[in-house]
Amino acid sequence: MELDFERCYRAVDSRDQRFDGWFYTGVTSTGIYCRPSCPAMTPKRQNVRFFPSAAAAQGAGLRACRRCRPDAAPGSPQWDVRADVVGRAMRLIADGVVDREGVPGLAARLGYTERHLHRMLRTEMGAGPLALARAQRAQTARTLIETTDLGLAEVAFAAGFGSVRQFNDTVREVYGVPPSELRAARRRPAPGGAGTITLRLAYRPPLHARALLDFLALRALPGMEEVRDGTYRRGLRLPHGTGEVALTPADGHVSATLRLTDMRDLAPAVARCRRLLDLDADPAAVDQTLAADPALAPVVAAEPGIRLPRSVDGFEMAVRAIVGQQVSVTSARTTLTRLLTHTQPTPATDCVDHEVVVSGHGVSRQQLHDQPAGVGGLRGFPGAGEVAGLADGAFGMPAGRRETIRALARTVAGGEIDLDPGGDREEAVRRLLALPGIGPWTAGYVAMRALGDPDVLLPTDLAVRRGAAALGLPSDPKTLDAYAERWRPWRSYAVIRLWRAA
Repeated sequence: MELDFERCYRAVDSRDQRFDGWFYTGVTSTGIYCRPSCPAMTPKRQNVRFFPSAAAAQGAGLRACRRCRPDAAPGSPQWDVRADVVGRAMRLIADGVVDREGVPGLAARLGYTERHLHRMLRTEMGAGPLALARAQRAQTARTLIETTDLGLAEVAFAAGFGSVRQFNDTVREVYGVPPSELRAARRRPAPGGAGTITLRLAYRPPLHARALLDFLALRALPGMEEVRDGTYRRGLRLPHGTGEVALTPADGHVSATLRLTDMRDLAPAVARCRRLLDLDADPAAVDQTLAADPALAPVVAAEPGIRLPRSVDGFEMAVRAIVGQQVSVTSARTTLTRLLTHTQPTPATDCVDHEVVVSGHGVSRQQLHDQPAGVGGLRGFPGAGEVAGLADGAFGMPAGRRETIRALARTVAGGEIDLDPGGDREEAVRRLLALPGIGPWTAGYVAMRALGDPDVLLPTDLAVRRGAAALGLPSDPKTLDAYAERWRPWRSYAVIRLWRAA
């Protein structure tokens, strides 16, 4: 990826937080790399290089700044929304696919050879898939070192390293000190019991937290999620086990308290929480485009930083979309709650026979399976295989809609539709539309919230039409569709604002 030196240097000189995560600043005279907003003295031009990723900076022999912590910057909004192979690869790497399946697994998911995938990532990111995954492992290790009482050997394997030696060498190379020194300088872990980690999720301001919580509260399913006292809590179904997260928006960050049955799920859990709250978005770019429309300008000015609530589970969001066809949000929630009462908490899907680690204590496989839903009482959404096998009485909806959910569940369980963050959006929509009972509204809703497409319009949606009318916009679907061309490439964010206006 080409980085314009002058534009990047101006961002560094002004310490502009909006560019954190877009690029990284390497300082050759000190041998460190920083985020653009680093409070240190602006380096001289001749000592500066710019990199598209932390992994590229590390590959150039630079270590992470211990003052601005560039490894904890918000993710690049470019890789968050792009639908091409590199964007999909970056989302899958963030979700831990390389740690679980290796580079061959990543390449197979994307439909490319390992060699070609490496070439594309090197061109765009300045580093290959292994280096990008290694940079993420280093960040995960630092989080575990500083926020848990895990032994350092346990941290190494929980973070995804293949050996303690590899862990020690990587931490020393990335942070300039051995793991023991990071541990000595850490803050004490927050209380919360076994398997609990509290960390900060950075975002680019502004963030309209109330809009996010209002949206999630209206759709919260009892036993799976809740919003109370300014905090959103939900259960998680993760690659190695289950978990529960509490997300509390604060000034400049979202506080996340995670309880995990297996610490190897830390990186994917964080990635899914960031995706759920759309924390890697560039709200300034979105609001600038929408505010150019005189009809939307007043609501953008009144409520800057509206995000697109996404999901932690693509299959869950697709089921929600089908259940929500032509019914109110309240009615859909009632139906989904009934479905949940007929399912069982899903045990770890990829457990191994050795002991897993929870806050320094060994937990046997049988103990893990004996735990209640989630870790603290909230559960994740059931998997596609379980939903496909439910009896008719579990659905509480017309037969046609019930069979649509079953058809979806079978195709997802069989790998015929990929609703993961790295899935091909166009291909997923095409396959969804091929299922009986799924039309453009349902497929668009899934693309918007499950696949993270930032440019989806739902012109036939009743609430969208009501919101458009309330703002003096055309409410006829065809006319609204044509009018909304001016909102590209952020029409999904316009939908959220129209829903609020309704």
